Amino acid sequence: MRFTRPEADFFVPDQAPPEQALARATHLGIGAHQDDLEFMAFSAIEECCGRDDLWFAGVTVTDGGGSARSGPYASFSDEEMKAVRRREQRKAAVVGDYACQIQLAWPSAAVKDAAVTAVVDDLERILRAARPRTVFLHNPADKHDTHVACCLRGIAALRRLAPEERPARVYGCEVWRSLDWLLDSDKVVLPVDRRPNLAAALAGVFDSQLSGGKRYDLAIHGRWRANATLFESHEVDRSTGLAWAMDLSPLLREPAPAVAELVLEHLERLRRDVVERLRRLGG
Repeated sequence: MRFTRPEADFFVPDQAPPEQALARATHLGIGAHQDDLEFMAFSAIEECCGRDDLWFAGVTVTDGGGSARSGPYASFSDEEMKAVRRREQRKAAVVGDYACQIQLAWPSAAVKDAAVTAVVDDLERILRAARPRTVFLHNPADKHDTHVACCLRGIAALRRLAPEERPARVYGCEVWRSLDWLLDSDKVVLPVDRRPNLAAALAGVFDSQLSGGKRYDLAIHGRWRANATLFESHEVDRSTGLAWAMDLSPLLREPAPAVAELVLEHLERLRRDVVERLRRLGG
């Protein structure tokens, strides 16, 4: 399978033929950066790991350039950091028993430019070959521009597919902005507490980020625990870790709403919920 960027990398941990490896994927994650998938799509990685009937395939869209560098990586050039992050993402695919891991090696600036349609072309090619049941994207209300851009490029690629080719479920996942603000009835609840050892192992692979000054593992795993405890106010904890997602499947229906319209509908339901509670309680 050929992609636009010559630096693109197609890695298959068990050395199956690439097309065969991708075609077996039941769950597909499309993340912006190396290590995004291991947080935003961990529920799928956890569910598929070690199975022969369920497989997770990962797609990392950007090349890892522009990463913050400190600690043992302070003296690394941008090109050296790209190489480190590419190797780390490959290691994660081995640890998580992925069907395959594709790194498209796009510069972040190109992904954020809607005129660069080749990004969508690459994603469409992957989706047509994989035909996954479930796709995990960044959520469109994230506060990181590259995450939002990757979400939009993923949606654009999905919309190119015929209705019968589209996945049954598309989820927009939390990373740089929590989705705690969604009404409980709007939350897609993703359990992430079945294999805490796997979560720790996958996060630990990305030493260039953790030792480089950003403890994403503590932050995201702490969020999962908080989600589980704060989900229900009048019941004991049923889980030690939950992640939230936004259901993006309505964006693939005909006629499809604008992405902003879907987000605004969620915000309006939140607004009504807050106002109604204040009025009911005398506020």
